[in-house]
Amino acid sequence: MPIVAQSTETTDWVSRYADEVIAESERRAPGKPVVVASGLSPSGPIHLGNLREVMTPHLVADEIRRRGYTVRHLLSWDDYDRYRKVPAGVPGIDESWAEHIGKPLTSVPAPVGSEHPNWAEHFKAAMVEALAELGVEYDGISQTEQYTSGAYRDQVLFAMKHRGDIDAILDQYRTKKAPAKKQGQKPVDEAELEAAEGSGAAAEDDGSGTSGYFPYKPYCGRCEKDLTTVTAYDDETTELTYTCSACGFSETVRLSEFDRGKLVWKVDWPMRWAHEGVIFEPSGVDHSSPGSSFQVGGQIVGIFGGKQPIGPMYAFVGISGMAKMSSSKGGVPTAADALQIMEPQLLRWLYARRRPNQSFKIAFDQEIQRLYDEWDKLAGKVADGSVLPADAAAYARAVGTAAGELPRTPRPMPYRTLASVADITAGAEDQTLRILSELDPQNPLGSLDEVRPRLGKAETWINTQVPAEERTVVRDEPDADLLASLDEQGRASLRLLVEGLEENWSLDGLTHLVYGVPKVQAGYSADATAKELPPEIKVAQRTFFALLYHLLVGRDTGPRLPTLLLAVGQERVRKLLGA
Repeated sequence: MPIVAQSTETTDWVSRYADEVIAESERRAPGKPVVVASGLSPSGPIHLGNLREVMTPHLVADEIRRRGYTVRHLLSWDDYDRYRKVPAGVPGIDESWAEHIGKPLTSVPAPVGSEHPNWAEHFKAAMVEALAELGVEYDGISQTEQYTSGAYRDQVLFAMKHRGDIDAILDQYRTKKAPAKKQGQKPVDEAELEAAEGSGAAAEDDGSGTSGYFPYKPYCGRCEKDLTTVTAYDDETTELTYTCSACGFSETVRLSEFDRGKLVWKVDWPMRWAHEGVIFEPSGVDHSSPGSSFQVGGQIVGIFGGKQPIGPMYAFVGISGMAKMSSSKGGVPTAADALQIMEPQLLRWLYARRRPNQSFKIAFDQEIQRLYDEWDKLAGKVADGSVLPADAAAYARAVGTAAGELPRTPRPMPYRTLASVADITAGAEDQTLRILSELDPQNPLGSLDEVRPRLGKAETWINTQVPAEERTVVRDEPDADLLASLDEQGRASLRLLVEGLEENWSLDGLTHLVYGVPKVQAGYSADATAKELPPEIKVAQRTFFALLYHLLVGRDTGPRLPTLLLAVGQERVRKLLGA
């Protein structure tokens, strides 16, 4: 099976795949555009694991475009798949949607309140918008349109004529069992199988029936469901007879004129590979199992005169602090959700920096601040030329495409700083501008537009992802009891801080001041480094920081103290510290 090798080298994985895809395209279709493909089923929220199905070929296609080749990235919307079950937690639906199980996704009503004409379009819309923001260029193909327009009619008739050959291939796998799990291997549940199969059709039958094998499934002419059984087919006349177990309807049609049905998934996918000339397409991790769509398709595609695409098997994507994702469940983070709290460059980078067979997590919790720190550090290395080649390539793929750079924040201040300020100011723009301007008095911020869109992402993260009990609320009045209980050393530490506020009123200055007070109290210089200080200084610093947090926000911890002090303002800090 022609799978691209999973290398452990530190070189850029995208370039390696691009090399192989270009070479394979020149062997198969010299002089023609390079074709890569993805498939998404709008059966529910299209989650961040599904995004890997698109980002992997996108990154490879974009690298090929950068080299001057013409590339088509086909994105098949599997909107003619059957509606399989009512997903939990999706707003605007209830159990009454179960009456639509078996219909094409484009024939199922959209959730109540949706502006879209059907179920498929409702869930497709958010992904379309997210892909545009991410700079993903693709040719979208609606499988509903392809089948109902007759675009695949010749392929359908061909598959029915050669159904014996297809059945023989499928029969090799029907009695095979999946290999035993290796010790320590995580179990694969139904949701993972659905994601791995790409179209969400893992549980679909392969066309077997008591009347013989037929790789085509009609949608009922009365109830629109696919709970149908083909009972007869004539190769010469193309007359096909089916019955529906849902409503009892039966009819005979000419398949050469009939467009209300589709090939079963394990035949549909390889048919498309041949029809579209796909060179590269990734597949979910479960395609290594016997009888999987990708493995079986590799043999069936030859019946249609095509070849199986090359492509990596990709691992799952997790969410920091949340359970594994499944598009069949409501409330699962999507690309649109991620782009509410992070810039597209960061999200692109998360997919670009890891080989497809490596799993990774996307942070919706406090970890997002560390990821942004890492991202900004990488940008600094790129700027000063100290970056490693593979990291430089991942960065370049994150910030732009062959078409140009993505819009970026003109002055990208640290995400954790912006989040802290948004937390403290509750979004008040005048206060936000004041605080951010005071971070660097030598180069004050002129407008909040300079820190957008990153500021907006940080504000959204604070407002949607941080629990109310973890939000920062600055005291209105001093904690008189705590101030009265302080010993001389505690009062002296507050005096040292207050006396240095005006002279050190900047982010760097306040950082030096708050870390320096315990040093000075212990008889050391405020500039003394950690190597010059005994371990107990760190203990004294933590004690001092905890005191400040209690006096300012009534908790043991909070936003970074320099940022918090700037946000509170000199006058209010002096008041709360009892000066």
